[in-house]
Amino acid sequence: MTDIITFRRATKEFRGNPAFKDVDFSLRKGEIHALLGENGAGKSTLTKVIAGLYSLTSGELLIEGEVRTLASPADALKAGIAMVFQETNLVPSMTVAQNIFLGEERFFNRLRGINILAQQHLQRLNFHVEPTTLVSTLGAAKKQMVEIARAVHHSARVFIFDEPTATLTPEEKHHFFELMKRLKAEGASIIFISHALEEALAVADRISILRDGALIVTDDARTFTRQSIIQAMVGRQLTGELYGQARGARTARSPGSAVLSLRNVSMGKAVRSASLTVFAGQIAGIFGLVGAGRTEMMKIAAGILKRDFFDGGSIRLGGKAVRFRVPRDAVKHGVAYITEDRKLDGIFEAMGIAQNIFMGALMKHTNPASIITMREARECSAEWIEMLKVRSISENARVVELSGGNQQKVVIAKSLIQNPSLIIFDEPTRGVDVGAIGEIHQMIAKLADAGAAVVVISSYLPEILSLSDRILVARQGRIVEELTVDEATEERIMYAAVH
Repeated sequence: MTDIITFRRATKEFRGNPAFKDVDFSLRKGEIHALLGENGAGKSTLTKVIAGLYSLTSGELLIEGEVRTLASPADALKAGIAMVFQETNLVPSMTVAQNIFLGEERFFNRLRGINILAQQHLQRLNFHVEPTTLVSTLGAAKKQMVEIARAVHHSARVFIFDEPTATLTPEEKHHFFELMKRLKAEGASIIFISHALEEALAVADRISILRDGALIVTDDARTFTRQSIIQAMVGRQLTGELYGQARGARTARSPGSAVLSLRNVSMGKAVRSASLTVFAGQIAGIFGLVGAGRTEMMKIAAGILKRDFFDGGSIRLGGKAVRFRVPRDAVKHGVAYITEDRKLDGIFEAMGIAQNIFMGALMKHTNPASIITMREARECSAEWIEMLKVRSISENARVVELSGGNQQKVVIAKSLIQNPSLIIFDEPTRGVDVGAIGEIHQMIAKLADAGAAVVVISSYLPEILSLSDRILVARQGRIVEELTVDEATEERIMYAAVH
């Protein structure tokens, strides 16, 4: 097999600090190549050089044996390279169809014709997304589907998928893997970045592992096991199973007083007479398929979305009826919502790490006339940076320069610095490496042990089973099942979510 993409002693530096150094990497024609590593290992930066976003500091990039420098993503697309980013890059004010065909518009366009073509394309991919829907109204999972559909539409020779399955349901993942196999059969080459190691072992032909910007190993996928991958990624054995606290392995925490209570809450067609209770000192896990309304319910509780004015139900926080006009009102009442879409509404990309974290503290600040110095902001944020082990190329790095997993840690710190009594985690480990998942799970458990009421929304059943004291299953805009740790099984939860 011949190589279509080759790196020779490739190095990329930011402000003199290497994101990866002296990497020799190759992508063969017609293969699926999994690229694995911890957050900050250099995976996304390496692929962004291939996609034309960055240029190498030193070394060479060869495309089919020819040394090339790709100045922009448009140059990469002309060379037959398409990338689906971990954070979606869609135009929110345009429809799904317009985003898929963006850049290919004719002088005169018929929207009906574009919508029909987009509908046919999405159906071939088994993606259930309406082409006329505005992207700004889509959830993270459906935005990811649109990104994938747009990349496939360009008929590229090389596809780079950066965490494409992080928000997809099991059925959608199955369709996506079938799509990858179909692209491979048609001669395309695929670089697949994922923190789900089982996925890499199942679909990849070869696996490369990066650690601290260096390429540790490249070999056929069949030579690896899950444990050998983890050891190469983190440079050590991880004691115990990542999701070893599943059913039967621990005792559920006893509930304290009711902190949050939703009764017959409704919001259009997304949430329909939803009722649930969250108790102090417990973790309530909410599971549901895409479109089940699980995120919308919690966004209503956090003041981000508004329930129906008439017949919208009631929300009680600490026993008192509340109706938040804006999220800041919820923050002042001790509610923190940690978003699943960090790029859109979780971080300020152009700001530094300390500035981002301290913005969370300012949300709860009572005196708008007080003056805060940058020194105070850094000192206040340093504890959280250390606690969550946020890794960056330099002390003054902007958040946009961090890996996706480290950006997620900044989002978490920005909310926890507010010292909330109710914390809502929406997909807390999305795009987080295997080493950091355990750290985040321990932090969530400590919050509940300290008496906080915690909600974890997750599409990954092992995570729900491992963390939760009570499991709530959402379907069609309401909670349809409530299970204890002893009652819950993957089969029972999935049955309730589907039926």
